[in-house]
Amino acid sequence: MSYAALAKKIGLSEAAARQRVQRMLDAGMMQIVAVTDPLTLGFHRQVMIGMKVEGDMRAVAEKIAQIPEVDYVVVCAGSYDILAELVCTDDEHLLGLLNDKIRTIDGVQSTETYVYLKLAKQTYAWGTP
Repeated sequence: MSYAALAKKIGLSEAAARQRVQRMLDAGMMQIVAVTDPLTLGFHRQVMIGMKVEGDMRAVAEKIAQIPEVDYVVVCAGSYDILAELVCTDDEHLLGLLNDKIRTIDGVQSTETYVYLKLAKQTYAWGTP
C-alpha cells in the first residue's frame, strides 16, 4: 500500500504516515518484507515437521533454525515439542534434510512429517481488519 493510500485510510497526512511507519521500523515493531511463492522459485515440496525432543528444546530449536530450508520454527506444548516448516525442491531433497540434518541433531527423538497438498490460506494481517 502506498503512503498516500495508508494516510487516507488512517486519517493522517502522507508525511505523517511515512514518519509513523519509519518510527515503527526503527523501534523494531514492524518489518517490511517481500513474501515469495516457493513454487515459483523451484521449491515443489512444503512440509511441517513435528518433533519430540529430549533435553533443552530451545537449543534444539536454535539448531533447526540454522537450516536454510527451514522458514518457521516454534517451541510449543502439546503432542510435539517443536514444529518446523520446510521448503524443499523435491522429495529427495526432503529426505536428505530429514535423514542427514534434522534427525542427526542431538535431542531430536522422533519426527512426524506433514506434506502440504494445497495452501488454502496464508496471511500476515494479524489484528487488522
